[in-house]
Amino acid sequence: MNWKIEDKEYKKEKIEFIGNKMCIGNGYFGYRGTLEEYGKEQLVACTVSEIFDDNGNGWREPVNVPNGLYTWVEYEEKKLSVLETKIEKHVQELHFDTGIHRRKTVFSTEDGQRITVEAERFASLEDIHLLVMRYQVTADKDLDIKIHTGIDDDIWNINGNHFKNKEYIEKDGVTGMICKTIENTANIAVAEKKQALSPEGKTENLKNGSVIHVNLKKSVPYVMEKYIAICKETDCTDVWEAAVNCCQQAEQKGYDRLKAKQKALWGKRYEKLGIEIEGDEEAEKAVLYSAYLLYSSAPEHTDRVAIPARGLSGQVYKGAMFWDTEIYMLPMFAFCDPKIARNLVMYRVKNLQGAYEKASEYGYEGAFYPWESQETGRDGCTHYNLTDIFTGRKMRTYFRDKQIHISADVVYGLWKYMNVTKDNSILKEGAAEVILECARFFWSYAYYKKGKEQYEFLDVTGADEYHERVNNDAYTNYMIRLTAKATLDVISYLKSKEPEMYKKVMDKLDYWEEEENIRDLYEKIYLPKPNDSLVIEQFDGYLKEEDLSIQELYSRIIKPNEYLGSPCGLAVNTQIIKQADVILLLSLLGSDFTDEVKEKNWSYYEPRTEHGSSLSTCIYALLAAQIGKTEWAYQYLMKAAQIDLTGDYKLYLGDLYIGGTHPAANGGTWMVLTQGFAGLEAEEDGVHFSPHLPEKWRKLKFRFNYGGSRYRVEITKDILKIIGEDAAKELRVTYMGNIYTCSAGSTLKIQMENREGK
Repeated sequence: MNWKIEDKEYKKEKIEFIGNKMCIGNGYFGYRGTLEEYGKEQLVACTVSEIFDDNGNGWREPVNVPNGLYTWVEYEEKKLSVLETKIEKHVQELHFDTGIHRRKTVFSTEDGQRITVEAERFASLEDIHLLVMRYQVTADKDLDIKIHTGIDDDIWNINGNHFKNKEYIEKDGVTGMICKTIENTANIAVAEKKQALSPEGKTENLKNGSVIHVNLKKSVPYVMEKYIAICKETDCTDVWEAAVNCCQQAEQKGYDRLKAKQKALWGKRYEKLGIEIEGDEEAEKAVLYSAYLLYSSAPEHTDRVAIPARGLSGQVYKGAMFWDTEIYMLPMFAFCDPKIARNLVMYRVKNLQGAYEKASEYGYEGAFYPWESQETGRDGCTHYNLTDIFTGRKMRTYFRDKQIHISADVVYGLWKYMNVTKDNSILKEGAAEVILECARFFWSYAYYKKGKEQYEFLDVTGADEYHERVNNDAYTNYMIRLTAKATLDVISYLKSKEPEMYKKVMDKLDYWEEEENIRDLYEKIYLPKPNDSLVIEQFDGYLKEEDLSIQELYSRIIKPNEYLGSPCGLAVNTQIIKQADVILLLSLLGSDFTDEVKEKNWSYYEPRTEHGSSLSTCIYALLAAQIGKTEWAYQYLMKAAQIDLTGDYKLYLGDLYIGGTHPAANGGTWMVLTQGFAGLEAEEDGVHFSPHLPEKWRKLKFRFNYGGSRYRVEITKDILKIIGEDAAKELRVTYMGNIYTCSAGSTLKIQMENREGK
């Protein structure tokens, strides 16, 4: 397979899209796929995790740091840039098997010279503070050039400057600056160390960079390497000393050694996934590219943050962590890289206090987790989150205060992690308290309807954000029941396995009387059931709303980018929904429903779903694959897997810019492949498989972990093969109601029944 994403021409209108598509990252920072001569107007951004700032406008976002890769060539007193110089050839590439970005541009100057600029860079996995570049200039004739390089501190920000001051500094050949944020006066250092390989040039040092005078000889390249260190006080006591040491150590190792290590470390990541699709290279490439983007933003080094909704591709959505993490991104890591998965769930555990504060803010008990969670665990979402493009006025939205399902999603993530990894130690580290307090929040929010003797949840917003403030949203209610069940299971587990901890937790939370309340909630919660047509109504009254086609809805649009949802958008009083909602429920909690119910609901909601969120198509693919609608599943898989390759996504909600990469779709793509087409599902005492492969796929291969052991899977049209690679004990495998076992070093081979896709 070709592991390269390539653009062979330069188009100015594609700058924003290419910046997303070819971004690099290592979980500590992300660097957009921009060119070295670009500035803030071209949306250059090196976005760091863990550091957020509010410059006084009430809108906190992650910090973009000064650009250490800023470099350009001057010839005859003119800047060579794709923005203004004639181009004979231009190629930009991302090698996503190694996380290496490359560009090659042949400039044609006004006096007929051909000057070629080549650059290669990567965000190091070996040292997460390190950004590395090799820059090369070649000419067809002998000529004199100047190379301008340094750290550009004129930074692109969505919501204004985030540094109160910048201190320029130099030590032992390392130059750079220490920046201090406005809100929390957090220190970040960006430093650079340059090394010219050949030929030597005369260097003129400036305040935050240098100009190198080079006498180029025909066809003899000038090669420069740059080592950029990015250090912040979240993990560095003295950010400047750490940056200096990082640069010096990188120079000692050298570019080639660092690059070789980079290839090896990315190789280990893909080895954990083990994904191969024989017969469909296009799908294989899209799936693995999706995994690359998800890994690029994954916090392997810390549990102080999770993966933002747009990864580390910029400041969009305030760099916040949403429920996307638990539902869409966590499964791949739980099954393939448990260390990262643990960091993701522990981020929520460590931020329980923010959930307490939010619940209290709205008059409830327990833990109400934020819609937009940042490094403090507090909700970064405002009540007026969008602007009416007709009036210019801020609109009151209810994302922050009515999406109560977020707390259930957090519990689902903890439950999913423990179910797959069997790592119950997180209960002792605070996960037990999170689960119990989320259930307490739902108990305090519930409305008990005496006439029907049932608990209802009124005035909520479900996964479908076009319909706010509805009653008894099906997804929400079912997920609340899961939370109640998880709480009762945790209490039972602690009673029998950890009696001392059980007493300690119950005393600490004053939960002795609450247990019966949660049991009552679990037994009496109202759960919308399939109607005579087997359709589950998304919320009370949904089926009475105007039923029209998406095309008819679009015909009513007056202005481009107008918001279709609440409070007064075109979709509000219709059955058109933004994204998978009931279908999400059926995908996640499928054992609660028959295949017939799943099929009827998929067929009902599919034509009524606008897919106005990148969270949607992968879920329609997932459920379609699970029920054997393989061709439909394949179409939706490719939409999800290729979203960041094609740019087929919304850039605006009203006037709010929402560009960037799509980690939820990336994670959802893995889910479709393994939990959809392979039918893999973790059970309490083993795994279940129910494969439905697309017609063109000859074989699907992947790896997964369960209970601390790793397995390799190979699926053809008629054979399911599971190999125990490092299994510590026998794996219980269920297929079509039959039970098999697979142990270390053994191969389980199952002859499958022929089931045609629909």
